[in-house]
Amino acid sequence: MDILTTRRLNRATLARQMLLQREKTDVVAAVERLGGMQAQEARHPFTGLWSRVDGFRREDLHRALHDRLLVRATMMRATLHLMSAADYMAFRLTLGPALAAAVTGRTGLFDGLDLDRLLPVAHRLLLERPRDFTTLRGLLQKEFPEANERGLGYAVRTQLPLVMVPTEDRWAFPRTAAFTPADDWLGSELSSEPVERLVLRYLAAFGPATSADAQTWSGIKGLRAVLDGLRPRLRVFRDEQGRELFDLPDAPRPDEDVPAPARFLPDFDNLVLAHADRTRVIADEYREKVVTKNLRVRATFLWDGSVRGTWQVERRRKAAVLRLTPFESLSESAVSDLTREADALLRFAEPDAETLEIRIDDL
Repeated sequence: MDILTTRRLNRATLARQMLLQREKTDVVAAVERLGGMQAQEARHPFTGLWSRVDGFRREDLHRALHDRLLVRATMMRATLHLMSAADYMAFRLTLGPALAAAVTGRTGLFDGLDLDRLLPVAHRLLLERPRDFTTLRGLLQKEFPEANERGLGYAVRTQLPLVMVPTEDRWAFPRTAAFTPADDWLGSELSSEPVERLVLRYLAAFGPATSADAQTWSGIKGLRAVLDGLRPRLRVFRDEQGRELFDLPDAPRPDEDVPAPARFLPDFDNLVLAHADRTRVIADEYREKVVTKNLRVRATFLWDGSVRGTWQVERRRKAAVLRLTPFESLSESAVSDLTREADALLRFAEPDAETLEIRIDDL
């Protein structure tokens, strides 16, 4: 088997994640190609698409959400994702076993909870009108007074196929968004595609990858057997540690010396979450600087294809500052390219700011 270096894996993943160059495509096709985008907060996919799609405009994502071509809903790893409506309808039930596992093994939270009674009641309440989960939990608590209120909400969010209802807010959703049943919103019954198809989509977006990588991204266990079954349709490589890597035969695997430009990724970007071994994009010694103890994943910037630091926007009245916190010393060319990219991002993210500033923290 051919051996792929860590740097070669880096370039392959960046190519599929549209991070070697911005590409001309519509937002629905982009989200499908990326394998969905984690969307814990509403603004994150806007930044992620801005960094990847040539000429991306905020209104493009707004329109696709309101036209019901894209949805924001609970998917992989029981977290909120931006997905195409077609992919959501195809794969939401495929993820059912992994989402069902999310309500087991958590002592106390789901004690005494009868899902067979709970889910029809929740579905009826959400069909009456879209509701945010604060409101929904209050209504469910009246029906199930002995149940844990947080457990009620989490069970409904993970076990019922629901989507968030977009609004005209700046980032397409308010801080507390309303949910509605997915089949009602999309006007179609959900299907259940074979898990093999989901795995192939993963490889297209994040490969070459191990079975452990695919499980980390999807939350589905037992994918080694699935990949073994797909082996005749795949190319198989090894990494520098000797682990088997599976990939689509015709997927891009650029040379490791292909240039990778400065790029800014939002909080929770799947690039830093979609593999068990993340050294292709971030050194192990920096992981704790990105993933906090309470499991928040900070926004990061890339230089030469790898995570080299975090960033955040600070807004005070009409002034906006984008602050970079590097993990290591940056060359003059890196500072120049990152500053130029940061300035463009700040103009996109804070269009009403009167003054803009880029700051790079000292080490």
